Amino acid sequence: MVADKGKKQKVGEKVENLDNGLSLSMEKLQEIQDELEKINEEASDKVLEVEQKYSEIRKPIYQKRNEIIKRIPDFWLTAFSSHPVIGELLTAEDQKIFKFLTSIEVEDSKDVKSGYTVTFSFKPNPYFEDTKLTKSYTFHEDGTTKITATPIKWKEGMEIHNGVTNEKKGNKRPPQEESFFTMFVETQQKDEEIDDMRDEVAELFKEDIWPDPLSYFNNQIAEDEEIEDGDCEDEESDDSQDDDKEQDGDEDGDEEEDEE
Repeated sequence: MVADKGKKQKVGEKVENLDNGLSLSMEKLQEIQDELEKINEEASDKVLEVEQKYSEIRKPIYQKRNEIIKRIPDFWLTAFSSHPVIGELLTAEDQKIFKFLTSIEVEDSKDVKSGYTVTFSFKPNPYFEDTKLTKSYTFHEDGTTKITATPIKWKEGMEIHNGVTNEKKGNKRPPQEESFFTMFVETQQKDEEIDDMRDEVAELFKEDIWPDPLSYFNNQIAEDEEIEDGDCEDEESDDSQDDDKEQDGDEDGDEEEDEE
């Protein structure tokens, strides 16, 4: 019995030693993890500094680009129409309004990660009094996003309600389309709830259109040229078939003369 008791004590000591060793290992592991977190925080700060630096460097370049774009008719409308998502969202009325758009600008908040503002600049137009429309996103640490927008000052009789008029055609009412310009409203939502297309559009402008609008503009031009080339080929094919028919008719006439 004594021997058994001695064995049990030794086993208990081993378990205790194992527990102590595991505890020390976990403490060391936590120290290393804390060290890594500190390095990651320093890296994030450095990345933020670089982003802020190059955000300022890009500003005058974007301004030069905007000045050149102003000389190209319907540049932004063409680029928007070519985007696979934005192009599908624009109503016929939206496209008419965007013919008066002179520039867009995306500006990050001072610390870059806390938000951004999208600004649309317009020539005087028959739709609204504003020359600039803005939409701003501010990301808070508590997980909420504050969204502020320019309330549009529509001219009398020109206000767009969901993108289409409510006029009836016979007994049928046309299906409702949501206008791009309904995005200019003020709301506050949690991050996971910002799935409304109106707010996703602003992100598409920031991440897709703003960095390289030329690629979307050129893509639309290329598509238009392909359509024109296809039309020309069809016309040439039709002309060729007509020529063949005329030639066959001439040959038949010659054969009839020979028989006579």
